[in-house]
Amino acid sequence: MVMSPEVGRVPVLRDRAAAARHLARICFKTGPPTYTGVELEWTVHETVDPSRPIDAARLRAALGPHSPTTLDPTSPARRLLRGSTTTVEPGGQLEISSPPRASVAALIEATQADMDQVSRLLDAAGLTLGRTGIDPYRRPRPVLDTPRYRAMRRVFDRDGPAGRTMMYSTAGLQVCLDAGQPEQLAARWALVHAVGPPLLAAFATAGRNAGRDTGWASARMVAWWRIDPARTAPVWQPDLVDTDPVAAWTAYVLAAPLLCVRRDDGEWTPPPDVTFADWVDGALPRPPDVDDLEYHLSTLFPPVRPRGYLELRYLDAQPGRDWIQPLAVLEALLSGPDTVAAATAATASVADRWQAAARRGLRDPTLSRAAVDLFDLARTALPRLDLPPALYDEIDQGLRRRRDAAERSQR
Repeated sequence: MVMSPEVGRVPVLRDRAAAARHLARICFKTGPPTYTGVELEWTVHETVDPSRPIDAARLRAALGPHSPTTLDPTSPARRLLRGSTTTVEPGGQLEISSPPRASVAALIEATQADMDQVSRLLDAAGLTLGRTGIDPYRRPRPVLDTPRYRAMRRVFDRDGPAGRTMMYSTAGLQVCLDAGQPEQLAARWALVHAVGPPLLAAFATAGRNAGRDTGWASARMVAWWRIDPARTAPVWQPDLVDTDPVAAWTAYVLAAPLLCVRRDDGEWTPPPDVTFADWVDGALPRPPDVDDLEYHLSTLFPPVRPRGYLELRYLDAQPGRDWIQPLAVLEALLSGPDTVAAATAATASVADRWQAAARRGLRDPTLSRAAVDLFDLARTALPRLDLPPALYDEIDQGLRRRRDAAERSQR
């Protein structure tokens, strides 16, 4: 174990109630909704031949002192110039995570600057960022190998190849939003789930994988859902709208099977089908502690994951500056109780259409109509974000194009 209760004095969880109390403390930190962050992830390719595999050494040389320690244990892991951290996923996907900012404009400006810095580093090494949510050229192939990634692969392999596709070939855009005041939490929690299917459909970029058309608008989301519904299905359900978010998340966490159990010997694969609740109940030789619980949380991948803030995980990676548009839509829809209520009403009939969104995208008429309504609401509320004129015009024009495309798909 990385930190035992004897050495590190980390509190041991002797019963499920103790685990529930810890989850309630850390997963929904309420307060005025002020900050927003983003995590941008891309596949990485050879500039000359994007179908060629790349290896860890090539990425390490390109990123230099910005390499994460999983890629180079001796790296200083320096932040990018505007504060973003870099990570490398098991298939060599590159991710930058921005510090949260109170201004949407400041977040966009700083994150784009860090994205541009990463692009320059890669360009100098003959590499380039991908433009879609799943690798359109290459089959799944590992680039990094750590105890965590080995355990994940072994567990996912029990149910087929989707786990390797998810680990080695997918790239997403994550938007991170404050949970809000206690009285706002349930409505914000419901909204960010309900708008997920139409926004997934509207911003789907993951139709082509490993040189072939997959037949899905977002094969990235399909790969996630096929690995294990107990850790990837939505926590919020439209038919359970009155469920307390903390209670729903607690039940989800405790019922999810273990993906990794950290050990000093480097073998982290857990026994099959042991849930965290089973572990608390004595299924493994030692009881879990709060560090084990928090690590377990990092192995759960629902479309919206509470991490103190709300981490929205359902968007495909976007090409170039297009990542700004879904960020602006979400910020605008959450800008006031009026837009929250209107967007919730607009998505009532599609809030559970995740599979249809991944399969058909905007070719699904109910999803395309909901997307049109959301884009109209977002454009109306866009002035509330206090954007500089040039950025406002860029976003407004982009959303108008998206809205028109959604409307055309209904014909």
